[in-house]
Amino acid sequence: MDLQDQLKNLFPDHTSEETSNTSKEESGIWLQNDPIICKYEKRKGKPITILEGYTGATEDFKKLAKELKTKLSVGGSFKDDKIIIQGDFRDKIMTILKGKGFNVKRVGG
Repeated sequence: MDLQDQLKNLFPDHTSEETSNTSKEESGIWLQNDPIICKYEKRKGKPITILEGYTGATEDFKKLAKELKTKLSVGGSFKDDKIIIQGDFRDKIMTILKGKGFNVKRVGG
């Protein structure tokens, strides 16, 4: 018998409330209230997508960068608290992040 069952036996009328506005997700990535900024730039004539504005742990942001790169099958890097993805994948990245529960703001174009 775990703790939840014991609490239900002690307080049968109580219903538990779950708060998930700023908590960890199933994959272990910290969700935040502020939007992540998704920018488009061209460097040396080639398009790139930049994600910035994440306030959680650096390791979580690195996990997110790796997950995005594998889902999109593209190259990229993590530098100076920014995720840099090769190519213009703003729409796909925004749908992936919204599906995970993040607020995303599109900047530029």
